[in-house]
Amino acid sequence: MLIRNKDKINGQISIIIPTYNESQNIINILKSIKENLPKNIIAQTIVVDDNSPDGTGKLVEEYLKNLKKMTGYTIEIIHRKAKDGLGSAILKGIQQAKGDTIVVMDSDFSHPPQIIPKLIESIKKYQFDIAVASRYINGGKIQGWSLKRKFMSKFATLIAKKGLGIDTKDPMSGFFAFKRNILKELNIDAIGYKILLEILVKTKGVNIKEVPYTFQDRELGSSKLGIKTIVDFYKSVWKLYRYGKPLEKQEKRSSVKFLSKAARFYTVGASGFVVNYVISLLFTGGISEMWYLHANVIGIIVSITTNFILNKTWTFGDRDFKLKKTISQYGKFVMFSSLGALVQLGMVYFLVDNVEIVYPLALILAVMVAAFGNFVLNKKWTFKEKLVN
Repeated sequence: MLIRNKDKINGQISIIIPTYNESQNIINILKSIKENLPKNIIAQTIVVDDNSPDGTGKLVEEYLKNLKKMTGYTIEIIHRKAKDGLGSAILKGIQQAKGDTIVVMDSDFSHPPQIIPKLIESIKKYQFDIAVASRYINGGKIQGWSLKRKFMSKFATLIAKKGLGIDTKDPMSGFFAFKRNILKELNIDAIGYKILLEILVKTKGVNIKEVPYTFQDRELGSSKLGIKTIVDFYKSVWKLYRYGKPLEKQEKRSSVKFLSKAARFYTVGASGFVVNYVISLLFTGGISEMWYLHANVIGIIVSITTNFILNKTWTFGDRDFKLKKTISQYGKFVMFSSLGALVQLGMVYFLVDNVEIVYPLALILAVMVAAFGNFVLNKKWTFKEKLVN
């Protein structure tokens, strides 16, 4: 969606609140926002409701009917016909916004309205382009989350920062403000549930201020975090890392080149799993009746070997197969692969037994961490490449 700056009022603040089944919070958050807005400013709050079954949109309508008209402040409601996603709801609000400064926040009080003046001050007084309410800088913290939820948030933040080359401490924040003009003529796809991440990747040369705040988990209503949200996050990171020039050889951003090789490494790893599986089956019931453990050992050896060859030639572009060099590389590759397997086993045990994450999710996280470590070690020590080049 292309963002244009038409019909905006200079100096006005627009606050975007996407909602879905927030009937227990919406009226109180609207009242709290009004109470905490800086004096002598023109502001509008826009509620974008995705046809909430609990009647959130209707509650706002009734509230507006009984609300006395206020000078310099308005509240509006946008009714959407279906639950089309958080990112697109925010974009819809931006389209309707009149302000030159946009604030985005949730309606469940996890984003305290008391922080709004600090975000606005960062934009208006100190002329930052983006102000992020941050949980992960000095003075910021999280209350009410389980160890599991904190771990997942930290892991997602790490992926976003390292994978996309973002310096912001809390790029996954859903509470932020920005100058509307930084999106001028920019195509925002709303490809993930955290639209700030997309803005940070697609805007260039902007000044960012992080404001510490305490994230308080919701007391009323239910969290929207689920498996679909997690899958959508990884999809968005994949699309955003590919944002820019399509060919690696034309790409100058070290973060993108790094991720391009990492993606190849993971693809080779997936192919190695298939090779291992097929070879093991062949030797237990195909070309022979070998004991399953012996067959599995052969499968592991063959898959490690094919992984080594593919990574050497395709991932790292090394086609020098001199015997001494190749044997040395192969030995290191086997060693790091074995280390990765140990890390994976240890992490699965920790996540399942101590953090109480379900086994399928724990396995996915452990495989990703082990594979990433395996990639970094092989990149630096086996194939003698700088980590960032």
